[in-house]
Amino acid sequence: MKFSVFQISRRGGREKNEDRMGYCYTRQACLFVLADGMGGHPQGELAAQIAVQTVSAMFQRQARPALPSVPDFLSAALLAAHQQILRHGNQQGLLDSPRTTLVIAVVQEGRACWIHCGDSRLYLVRQGEVLVRTRDHSYVELRNAAIPGLERVNRNVLFTCLGSPTRPLFDISPTIALEQGDRLMLCSDGLWSALDDATIARQLTRLSVAHAVPELVEDALRRAGTSSDNVTAVAMEWETPNAVESTQGISTEEFDDDMFASTIQFEPLDGLADDLDDEAIERSIAEINEAIRRSAKKL
Repeated sequence: MKFSVFQISRRGGREKNEDRMGYCYTRQACLFVLADGMGGHPQGELAAQIAVQTVSAMFQRQARPALPSVPDFLSAALLAAHQQILRHGNQQGLLDSPRTTLVIAVVQEGRACWIHCGDSRLYLVRQGEVLVRTRDHSYVELRNAAIPGLERVNRNVLFTCLGSPTRPLFDISPTIALEQGDRLMLCSDGLWSALDDATIARQLTRLSVAHAVPELVEDALRRAGTSSDNVTAVAMEWETPNAVESTQGISTEEFDDDMFASTIQFEPLDGLADDLDDEAIERSIAEINEAIRRSAKKL
């Protein structure tokens, strides 16, 4: 694999930054993940950190060097992150559990697939146009739906997230073959709420990701002013094999099958290290697999 990547997070006008993001990769697979801890609930930054670290730990364990099934990994990783957040809330005796959005993308064998819950977005940009972007799990995205009473609801409110008492809703994309120069960007709502899709696509295409991403973040902060939310993004530019022009980014050609690289740090925040021990993650995976097995029996 060959790709260029850049990530950045800014606090904006908030008291603290509740966004978390990062990427990791093996010789054959690359993971990008971003979470936005939700205000109005306790420890949003911790929920985001738990989500990012859980997904990264599962990727490191299963991508050896490729994932057996990318869609299966994505759904299991998201649900495991949800379970870890709930477990942390229960262990800490919180009356209201921490909550977060989550978007995860995996690139493997030159193809991209992603999953999301909430309103953190993924953009796939090709030749200056938004080829695909995720649809937020918010009432504003349902504005054309015939749902009685929706007109009385704050349409920016999310109707699903990780850490809530109910099982999170999520969407998994079809697998898309990447082409030379494709840009894949994950971002929090602090970025896309200030910039329209056309601006995002134009900026990502005009410059390398190392220059485009920080400019997009600064532009979003400037437009939102003192009320700006946290603004976070991680973006990749894909390079096809034997491409004439090289991005001079990351190449995994010399990687061994057991090599793993990551920008995601496992931070011991308020008991987080205990929540993310090997046994806890394995329990989450086992619980998810058992729930899937029971559901299959009912069909």
